[in-house]
Amino acid sequence: MENSSETRPPSLIGMTRDDLRAVLADIGVAEKQLRMRVSQIWSWLYAHGVREFDQMTNIAKELRDKLAAAYTLERLDMAEAHLSADGTRKYLFRLADGQLVETVYIPEMGRGTLCVSSQVGCTLTCRFCHTGTQKLVRNLSAAEITGQMVAARDDLDDWGQNEQSNSGTRKVTNVVMMGMGEPLYNSDNVAAALNVMSDGDGLSLSKRRITLSTSGVVPEIADMGEKTGVMLAISLHAVTDELRDELVPLNKKYPIEDLLAACRNWPGLSNAKRITFEYVMLKGVNDSDADARALVKLLAGIPAKINLIPFNPWPGAPYECSDATRMQTFADIVNRAGYASPVRRPRGRDIMAACGQLKSASVKQSAAEKKKAELATRNLGR
Repeated sequence: MENSSETRPPSLIGMTRDDLRAVLADIGVAEKQLRMRVSQIWSWLYAHGVREFDQMTNIAKELRDKLAAAYTLERLDMAEAHLSADGTRKYLFRLADGQLVETVYIPEMGRGTLCVSSQVGCTLTCRFCHTGTQKLVRNLSAAEITGQMVAARDDLDDWGQNEQSNSGTRKVTNVVMMGMGEPLYNSDNVAAALNVMSDGDGLSLSKRRITLSTSGVVPEIADMGEKTGVMLAISLHAVTDELRDELVPLNKKYPIEDLLAACRNWPGLSNAKRITFEYVMLKGVNDSDADARALVKLLAGIPAKINLIPFNPWPGAPYECSDATRMQTFADIVNRAGYASPVRRPRGRDIMAACGQLKSASVKQSAAEKKKAELATRNLGR
């Protein structure tokens, strides 16, 4: 497949302020005007979501023409979009080199969460996660990460509502870096993208409404907190190193004790800025009363919220979801210990958009595999 990035001019969408400054300097904007011009264009890109340079009405025509001659305002190519019965949307974006990546939008009462990917595939092999069965292809650039939010807002007709409070009729109010990939194995690009998303003059998401989830790349955790100031989620899933080594093999490199030490040093950690611990509920594996009590003991002293995630099945998955009664009993034990411990309601299962189900369609399947996957997906709702 021809790499279309070689034949199309680059897009300004997804660029950072430093990127824009370099672009404008390169086409001849005077040094004394750079700051003003960057601010103006930034607002058009990220507060208004314009699609044409001529819409930038406070930019001189000569400068608009120069920009249009060398750059575009092209978005990520939406290869597919799927709508769940519960309103969840799953987007499949085709990147300039032909690779595919998934993004999910989850609407809720008074808010809307966009689940963003950081890699094509994943370098980790978490046994309960569908993405983990796909090999890592490459990291996403900062522009490709930010571009997922821009393209989703286009589809949702979500421009012009950028109140800094994220109230009103804005549809994307929250972002979670919980899509395909391990964000901290692409930390520089993820940090740059999150800082674009939280910039108050553009996409304008509160840092408290952006959550970065990691499986536990311990050396990168504190640095990411300093660079971005966003919220942290830890993909924990087990209370012993023995089990976590199996479920999250990264644990063999960074065991639970080291991971929790990094959490205790998270910049700004407080009751107002709690860490979320994600815990997938696997029948007969990690869902006993003893596991619940051990979890409480393990997290003692860390301001935390614990999200209990019903396991979302996928074709060939080696686990089953804990039943509803078992999950509620587990949650009650954790709640009585003083931790908020909601059981997350699965969203988008019917379109394979739920937590742990993402896997890029760029992974080729045989006809038999496709038929098997389609049958398994249909059976999820039975």
